Amino acid sequence: MCLIVFDWRPDAADGPLFTLAANRDEFFRRTAEPMHWWSEAPGLLAGRDLVGGGTWLGMTRDGRFAALTNYRAPHEMRADAPTRGTLVSNWLLGEPSAESTPLAYLQRVAQDGEIYNGFNLLVGDWSRRELGWYCNRSAAAPALLAAGTHGISNAVLDTPWPKLARKRTELSALLANDPLAPLERLIELMRDPRLARDGELPSTGIPLERERVLSAAFIESPDYGTRGTTALRVVANATHGEHLSAAVAERSDDNGSHRVVRPGDFERSFAFNIER
Repeated sequence: MCLIVFDWRPDAADGPLFTLAANRDEFFRRTAEPMHWWSEAPGLLAGRDLVGGGTWLGMTRDGRFAALTNYRAPHEMRADAPTRGTLVSNWLLGEPSAESTPLAYLQRVAQDGEIYNGFNLLVGDWSRRELGWYCNRSAAAPALLAAGTHGISNAVLDTPWPKLARKRTELSALLANDPLAPLERLIELMRDPRLARDGELPSTGIPLERERVLSAAFIESPDYGTRGTTALRVVANATHGEHLSAAVAERSDDNGSHRVVRPGDFERSFAFNIER
C-alpha cells in the first residue's frame, strides 16, 4: 500500500468516524489474494500477500484496523529483513483485551522497528475511537492521531509529496460537500494517473525517470503499478446507542486467479456492524 488518505473524526457522535481511500502499489509478479474473510480467522477482512503471508490493509468485526506503506529508502533495503505485512496481520489476529490498544501495539513494534525495512504503520480500534501511527524511519515515537485529514505515501505522515497533497485536498473537499459520498467516488478519486512536474518531485535515491512514474497517484509501468484501490468508511449512529458500522469497497486487477489484468476492474464490497 503506497498512498493512503484518510479523514479521522474520533469525536463524531453521529455520522462518519473514519473515511479512507488507498492505493496498493506492488510488482505485478508478486501474487496476492483479493480482500476476503480469512478462513482461519473468520472475523478478519483483508487481502493477503502470498509471498510474505501478511497483508497491507485489513479490519476485523470487532473494530480493529491496520494499514501499511513502505518507506522509500532504496539504499537501506535489506533482503534478509522480515516481511512488513505481518505487522498488519499480527494486530488483526491478536486477541482483544483491555491492554491491547493501538498505542501499546505500536510501542511494542517500535522496540524492534530497526529490524524491518522502512515502513509506516497505521493501527486503529474504532470501538475505542483510537488511531495511531508509527514510522520506523522517523524520530517521532508512536502516537495517537488527533482529528483531521491526513495522508501517507512512502515518507513520514503528511509529507507533502505532490500526489499526497493533491489527494488529501481532494478528499477533504469531497467530504465537505458530501460526508457520505459513495465509496465508488473515493475509488475514482484515487485512480488518477497524472504525473507531477519535475520541479515538484522528491529525491529519494532512485533515477529521475522512476521518480516521475511513481509521482502518480495511480501508477502504471511495465512491471510495477497500482494493484488495487480500497475505500472504507466507518459510521457512528447515535440513535442506536453509538452503534458503529463499516462499509468497504475494493477495485483490483486480480479476481483471485492471480492473473493480472490491466486496468483493474474486479470489484468487491463488504458491509458489517462493529461487534463490541
